[in-house]
Amino acid sequence: MISAKPWRSDAVAQFIALQMLCFCLGLLLVSILEKMGLSAFQPPEGFGAVLLATLGFQGATWVLIPFFLRQHQVGWREAFGLRGPRLTRALVIAVVMTVLILPVVWWVQSVSIAVFTRLGWPPGEETAVSLISGAQSLGMRIYLGAFAVALAPVAEEFIFRGMLYPFVKQMGLPRFAWFGVNAIFALVHLDLGTLIPLFVLALVLTWVYERTDNLLAPIAAHSLFNSANLCLIYFQEPLSRMLQKFWPVLH
Repeated sequence: MISAKPWRSDAVAQFIALQMLCFCLGLLLVSILEKMGLSAFQPPEGFGAVLLATLGFQGATWVLIPFFLRQHQVGWREAFGLRGPRLTRALVIAVVMTVLILPVVWWVQSVSIAVFTRLGWPPGEETAVSLISGAQSLGMRIYLGAFAVALAPVAEEFIFRGMLYPFVKQMGLPRFAWFGVNAIFALVHLDLGTLIPLFVLALVLTWVYERTDNLLAPIAAHSLFNSANLCLIYFQEPLSRMLQKFWPVLH
């Protein structure tokens, strides 16, 4: 069970308001620069647009975190579980749960896509997947990889597991903390095909946090999950070609 957090309602509201402001300003700036005809902001692979969109949400979180912690006189090590006798155990639990949940989430995603397609709502390709698989420049690939493995997991886990989950739970709403906060986590990714799989993943990440009382554990699990998906995206095509090449030999 996670320990009590000193998060104040005014500080949480201020954090969310500033984050939404940064996100909206980022989108507005992208729209303006795109209309100005700057090549770096032209869809679908404009690196400038991707950079501003991601920094407007996850990047802004990195900037806001130290101010939020300072308001509560909490240090980074304490907030993120960077020290303590059970750190190794927490990371082991994170790794084990990631290995166990990966095939489950992939299966749930395939079922979700099939069901939504049959209902007449075929999900399009996930934005992140299309960006990564379609990235031509090395710089774009490096940034998207670093974003998926480091920038996004830290920012998203702090928001949903580190701040919102304990805050809502301590308000006397444990069920909403479990299901409501994790549903919001899935919804903010704005993708129908990954809505249910991300909700399942969020529940597991919350369980990891509850089990370890260490925010670094869900961050590590989230990072490993993204890394596995990143490898799948990057190497799916070459592996498919290799299997097709050697398939007659295997027979």
